[in-house]
Amino acid sequence: MSSARPSAHERILSTATALFNAHGVRGVGVDRIIAESGVAKATLYSHFRTKDDLVLAYLSASDEHWRGALLEAAEAAGADPRDRLIGLFDALGSATERNGFRGCAFTRTAGETDPGTATHAATVEHKRAVRAWLTELAREAGAADPERLAVQISVLVDGVMAAAALEPRPEFTEAAREAARSLVAEACPARV
Repeated sequence: MSSARPSAHERILSTATALFNAHGVRGVGVDRIIAESGVAKATLYSHFRTKDDLVLAYLSASDEHWRGALLEAAEAAGADPRDRLIGLFDALGSATERNGFRGCAFTRTAGETDPGTATHAATVEHKRAVRAWLTELAREAGAADPERLAVQISVLVDGVMAAAALEPRPEFTEAAREAARSLVAEACPARV
């Protein structure tokens, strides 16, 4: 059985993702993406009109992947939303404790793009969507102030990724998980 070669679109996006993750969106030019993906310049531009379009596709794929990983880790923790608020930290361990982790793709890209641009807006929207999901989990868990708990947990998530970008160590995820456990216990009393 032969495996099909990835489409040009898939090769371009996969190559761009690896390069953007390693070097940032400003650190990688279109010519390098073309060379490493093995496509012609016309092929790249037939799939992505501009580099910004390619960056937006990278952010969209990263958003889908990261939010999926968070949801999967949360759901694996069980049916209790309090447990899911803690369980989502398992996704952080998997993401940050690997060689080559350079931090949150959205935070990095936000730092490299100008406010008001579509690429910067995509980074902001990702963070808002994660907080909205956390707010809903906190609401389901019975938090008196679900928005506040969501912000607290999102800051812990972002903090782990920032720390792990400098030094990938499991202690960062574990410390954040313990802090989240305390926050959830305080904000969401156990149901009787």
